[in-house]
Amino acid sequence: MIIVQTPLRVSFLGGGTDFPEFFCENGGAVLGSSIDKYIYHTISQFPSWLFDHNIRFSYRKVEQVKSLDEIEHVPFREILKKHGLTKDIEVNLASDLPSFTGLGSSSSFTVGLIKGLLAQKGEFISQKELAVASIKMERETLGESVGLQDQIFAAYGGLNVIRFNGLNDFHVERLQVSQEVREQFNNNLIMIFTGKTRRANEIEKTKIRNIKNIHTQLKQIHSLVDEGLSCLNMGKDLDGFGKLLHENWVLKKTLSSSVSDDYIDDMYRLGLNNGALGGKILGAGGGGFLLFYVPLEKQPVFRKAFERLHEVKIKLNAQGSAVIHS
Repeated sequence: MIIVQTPLRVSFLGGGTDFPEFFCENGGAVLGSSIDKYIYHTISQFPSWLFDHNIRFSYRKVEQVKSLDEIEHVPFREILKKHGLTKDIEVNLASDLPSFTGLGSSSSFTVGLIKGLLAQKGEFISQKELAVASIKMERETLGESVGLQDQIFAAYGGLNVIRFNGLNDFHVERLQVSQEVREQFNNNLIMIFTGKTRRANEIEKTKIRNIKNIHTQLKQIHSLVDEGLSCLNMGKDLDGFGKLLHENWVLKKTLSSSVSDDYIDDMYRLGLNNGALGGKILGAGGGGFLLFYVPLEKQPVFRKAFERLHEVKIKLNAQGSAVIHS
């Protein structure tokens, strides 16, 4: 039995510039981190000769099928097909947090399953090869309108700046911050669930179709990455990073009318009125989690204001996708 643990992620600055439609001409960069919330794949050989089906896949539902074509879960079906697996396999999926909440869970699913299937065959894959294989699966085979950051954070883990130059030309820069600074930064982050889930694909499609009209905003979002990097690397202006999150959020809302709505805007305003220096919706927008930067001394007031909603505590700099049992 193979068990693979793959992290989810939070994106701080630069989101939207990780689409080839933008960065192939302008360059792009994202500053973010994997977090200690995971997707788990359990992969084992299935003795189909003892049953009336050949493949078993358990997620929020259970699929027991005789052939690949019967599988309803499209990413699972296509990844099995890509790896030539047509029978005698069982996969069970578990997740620490819900899907469609802006934490990159779809890409973590793809990354973890590819890694697990190869591990079961005794094959090694590097972090870059894993990220590239996942990007190709999502963008080319599945036809998803996704950027490239989620697959890379899932494969590599870490607190990073990822710089994009071409489709397979990206560079992962680990942030050189002390443990003390990282913990202080981490302690100032509060993640609140909006109570709404959404599928990112349609929101991202609207941004891509409108790429020429949002070019200026994306360039401004791109410029914030190095400013944020300076705040963290120096470790002397962490509150300045919180204000950059606010700038990023104001720009992000101009990329598509689907990024926010009155409910999310009201939640964000409540955060600012109760001590947050900035924040943003995670992922494409439209729901999921709101991430706020709140100095420690302001957090009791902030949490009181949000006591009816769910906070999820996170730790940054989690390990990338890994086999934790074989």
